[in-house]
Amino acid sequence: MSAASTPIATDSETSPHRFTLRQRITLFFITWAGYLAIRLIGPTLRYAISKEEDGPPLNGQTFVYGFWHRCVFPAAWLWHDLGIHVMTSRSFDGEYIARIIGKLGFAAVRGSSSRGAVGALLGMRRALEQGFAAAFTIDGPRGPKYVAKPGACLLARATGIPVAAFHLAVDKAWVLRTWDSFMIPKPFSRVLVRAARRISIPPDATDDQMATYFAEMQAALDRTREFAEANVLKVGSPDFPIVRSGS
Repeated sequence: MSAASTPIATDSETSPHRFTLRQRITLFFITWAGYLAIRLIGPTLRYAISKEEDGPPLNGQTFVYGFWHRCVFPAAWLWHDLGIHVMTSRSFDGEYIARIIGKLGFAAVRGSSSRGAVGALLGMRRALEQGFAAAFTIDGPRGPKYVAKPGACLLARATGIPVAAFHLAVDKAWVLRTWDSFMIPKPFSRVLVRAARRISIPPDATDDQMATYFAEMQAALDRTREFAEANVLKVGSPDFPIVRSGS
């Protein structure tokens, strides 16, 4: 992504949703609580990055990234202020997520598999064409947990830009009783990021071929999760040196 680029306008910026007074008050408090939690806890986290062969650089370059919804917190801090465009649902939950990540330098492109999918994919395509990275919380907005949806593969076929699946494992976290088992890392936790080899999808891929690529992406997400969770306690060792801490 070019440092001189400016995030494109998104649906959340041009067509703000209307909420009741009670919802607006709730959004205000959730947004600021979430943002401040990330700003306070994020600098204490110790990250290590591990990649399969041909894995992406994970530095904000132009890829179609896919990761699980529960990993939003540690991902938001690691890649803040890079202008990454994230597909975010039009639901109430999606609204406060969009507001929180917006304060952290991301751009929310509104839509989901159930509402506004076509418009959101077009917005993500424009972002990629302008040199931004595009990211999907790929089992969102309401799950089931760890079951991927096809948006990332469809976008990769339309643009020729590879899918990059990854997972973030945290050694100590508060886990919320939500559909995704959302993680809030405890201060000074270790985080292991594991990236799968990139998946390139040709623009003329048939429906049968797309099913194969989609299965490959699901397998990559499962594989990186299993690896990261099995090795997160090794962060800080010679095999998994810390690459970011206290920034």
